[in-house]
Amino acid sequence: MSDLPLIHVDHAVPAPATATPSRGGRGRRLRLLSRTDRVVITLMVLVPLLLVVALVWLPALATVALSGTDWDGIGPISEIDWVGGRNYSDVVNIYPPFVPAMQNNLLWLAALFVVATPFGMFLAVLLDKEIRGSRFYQTALYLPVVLSLALIGFVWQLIYSRDQGLLNAVLGSQTDWYGDPDVNIWAVLVAAGWRHVGYIMLLYLAGLKGVDPSLREAASVDGASETSTFFRVIFPVLRPINIIVLVVTVIESLRAFDLVWVINKGRNGLELISALVTQNVVGEASRIGFGSALATIMLAVSLVFITVYLAVVMRENRR
Repeated sequence: MSDLPLIHVDHAVPAPATATPSRGGRGRRLRLLSRTDRVVITLMVLVPLLLVVALVWLPALATVALSGTDWDGIGPISEIDWVGGRNYSDVVNIYPPFVPAMQNNLLWLAALFVVATPFGMFLAVLLDKEIRGSRFYQTALYLPVVLSLALIGFVWQLIYSRDQGLLNAVLGSQTDWYGDPDVNIWAVLVAAGWRHVGYIMLLYLAGLKGVDPSLREAASVDGASETSTFFRVIFPVLRPINIIVLVVTVIESLRAFDLVWVINKGRNGLELISALVTQNVVGEASRIGFGSALATIMLAVSLVFITVYLAVVMRENRR
């Protein structure tokens, strides 16, 4: 009977032998990716990368290169004349629609940022309280985001129509909301803001759902009101969402195109940089080089805000 423990110990001793399978296990873990897996992963990375380069970066670089030429889009590329910065000089100095277009883009940005964005945030705060019918309200408010701006232009045409529009019927007027250059930009901004509000609401609602409830509880214990709690506690926590909203708003104001193009092709008070690019590139008098200069200006302004956004996101990730 005294030998039994020794026999038991002898069976327990080969524990180091289990280390060999563990080293072999590491080898097996390194070999988990078969040749087929590596091919699939490579394709998953390479195909999207090639698509981005081919559909985004190459056209962008080509636009910058063509902005220094006087190519009309018809003659052979081998005969393109290099004009340097003349197109940019002409855009700023002798192209009359450029200044109104810049003003309208800035007005578009101000309207979205000062009116539509705060209103979307306000709706997100209300819906975050889980009021009755909140799901229905979320769907109804987000529905315009699903629609294209071109379709939104047609929808609002039913409201703004001079002869049969709802707004003129209510006001008893004959205002041409889309045709009068003194008011059409404001009418278009209302339609664009209607769509923008739903998008901003969704972004802030997602951010509010991720806020730690203990922050609200701590503020409530300290006697803070709901308004003070939001602006002093919740709003600073939503800093990443605020950056995203800022970038989205700026880009939306720069890329605004569909709505004004459907109405009057960006003329008669609705000049925008994007509409001017289209007019010069695919218009009656095709001027690829001049239109590319306008597009490059848009690209440069957009890159400033995109760079700021990426810098903030990378800093947050490091933290």
